[in-house]
Amino acid sequence: MKLSVALRACSAGGLMPLSVARVAGMPSHRLASPLVRQCPFIPVGTGLYDANHVELLRVTGRCWLPADDGGHALQCLMTRALADLPVGEISLETRRTGRALAWVTLSDKGSQGMRDDTSGPAMAALVADALPLCHSQGFLLPDDAVQLRALLVDLALNQGYDIICTSGGTGVGPRDISPQITSAVLDYPLPGFSMAMMQASLAKTPHAAISRAVAGVLGQSIIINLPGSRKAVVENLEAVLPALPHALDKLHGDPADCGG
Repeated sequence: MKLSVALRACSAGGLMPLSVARVAGMPSHRLASPLVRQCPFIPVGTGLYDANHVELLRVTGRCWLPADDGGHALQCLMTRALADLPVGEISLETRRTGRALAWVTLSDKGSQGMRDDTSGPAMAALVADALPLCHSQGFLLPDDAVQLRALLVDLALNQGYDIICTSGGTGVGPRDISPQITSAVLDYPLPGFSMAMMQASLAKTPHAAISRAVAGVLGQSIIINLPGSRKAVVENLEAVLPALPHALDKLHGDPADCGG
């Protein structure tokens, strides 16, 4: 996809929202002057390349921003500059290699700065070792149902993450909410993932039977609930990582036979 975007002056490493002025192949009658209001779906991790095939920007998210004319809000790409950029309009081509990972740590104490998050970085490192990533971002939330529901839906359907791993809240405590919130937003579950994680955990401790962790699909994202401790995160994630690349390929429309 080729886009015409309005650049602001930005140094390499800086964050910049982009307004799309034109999309190659889009009929002119669908464009709102001077900018389209609905940015085409471009998932996180997508690179924006110039005519010399140099990646100038990488998409880190998308958001709604007020329009200068006071009308409808503009849906913008949030990007990170990979080079020093001038002001002006430029035509860029989108290209995405690798997968995008979001890791969500649920912890009341962690969200208040009272506990270091060790399970989140463990999730990121394990997935990065198993498959190439174009983008990886962590999130830290309290054990709050509303915030978790909103974040999961946004990460999957609006931001376009391929993999969303949550850590914490899989037990039977009064603040353990991950499984029921995740189940409520899934398009369909992946019971084999849950079974593989349970088997791996039971091989380590009988307390694993308490876990209610679920996994499933929302849009084109795979969501996986993991326990709260770093040790349990590693044990559970290692049980499903071998199947994850193939599952993502099929979810994204790979027509190849599964083999066997």
